[in-house]
Amino acid sequence: MATSNAHDLDCLTIAELEKLAAERMDKQTRDYYNEGADHGSTLAENMSAYQKYRIRPRVLRDVSSVNTSVSIFDYTNSIPLGVAPTAMQGLAHPDGELATARACKNTGIVMGLSSFSTTSLEDVKGALGPGHPAALQLYLFEEREESKRLIQRAKKAGYKAVFLTVDTPVLGRRNLEIRNQFKLPKHLKVANFNRDEDAHHSADSKEDKKKPDEETGANQSRKRTQDSDSKRTPPKGPITFHTHAPNPTLVWERDIAWLKEICHPEMQVWVKGIATAEDALLACHHGVDGIVVSNHGGRQLNGALATIDALPEVVEAVRSQSKKIPVHVDGGIRHGTDVFKALALGADFVWVGRPVLWGLAYKGQEGVELCLKLLSDEVRLCMGLAGVTKVEDIGKEYLVKLDRSGFMSRL
Repeated sequence: MATSNAHDLDCLTIAELEKLAAERMDKQTRDYYNEGADHGSTLAENMSAYQKYRIRPRVLRDVSSVNTSVSIFDYTNSIPLGVAPTAMQGLAHPDGELATARACKNTGIVMGLSSFSTTSLEDVKGALGPGHPAALQLYLFEEREESKRLIQRAKKAGYKAVFLTVDTPVLGRRNLEIRNQFKLPKHLKVANFNRDEDAHHSADSKEDKKKPDEETGANQSRKRTQDSDSKRTPPKGPITFHTHAPNPTLVWERDIAWLKEICHPEMQVWVKGIATAEDALLACHHGVDGIVVSNHGGRQLNGALATIDALPEVVEAVRSQSKKIPVHVDGGIRHGTDVFKALALGADFVWVGRPVLWGLAYKGQEGVELCLKLLSDEVRLCMGLAGVTKVEDIGKEYLVKLDRSGFMSRL
């Protein structure tokens, strides 16, 4: 990763980046990006929970050469951190997801793309380049054909994985979004849906119409859903986040099998939104390729566990299985020491969302690169000062945890 020694003297921390971004975003955008569900306690705890852990640094070790790189999707990522999929980045800057993609390419960092991006998945992958991996975050719609087309497009474009979001059977209550009557400005669009070519594809081949999803039993499953709830009809009309993203009908047995059949072998299938050991074991049982411990940035179930608190039981459950799968985590990461703590608690990798949006709002591509540089520098410094030279050597022996009384205990 090529980094410059020059500093932006107006912005030396992610906290300062947040303040600078707030000055440049309109109220609707700022509230949309930064709000959590209800009164925001889970959003706040995602960050504050990291303060319960303290680092146990080791000394007199040769840290003259610190290697922060890790492998993900057969790619050498410059740090154990990726850019999380966040929706509608065109709200933050006119270049939107393209600026984020170019920053990821320049810094050697993998990118996740939201299904509800304001730039098409093809254009984003084009900006990343053929050798740079990306993951597509997916909301699996009740009407499968639209999701199937999206997956096929991602596969053709060269995306390495689908991250199925599983924590939105219904949408959490976001009061500022309600008060502001949030809607996408007219100059922006949800670029992956409602396109002319998609409308053309909706009249698919006769063979597809005769046998839609027969091989995975999706027709039968839809019939069962209709039989069990005759009043329920899937959402119709133009695809929007609020109408189509929530899907209360998703289940492990049917939907993971369908998704694996559509995605494999070209793309991995991950589940994003796991927060318990029980669901981690189910994910392993149903053969997913990876897990992201997530609570949707505190935007869904307020009062849920902070992700760093949920992480250890998920890691333990996965490690109890004969076939180990990667465990990633997102939510509340605001400093390189947070990355170190997550790795010490067993995460293989972390994802960062809001800070990237703040960088985008601050200075577009340059701002995203600044955000990633700040975090990268902090990770490298933390590793050196803790006496670790390789990411794979970061373990729980480097942490203690504080209880409510302020007493420390080894992990």
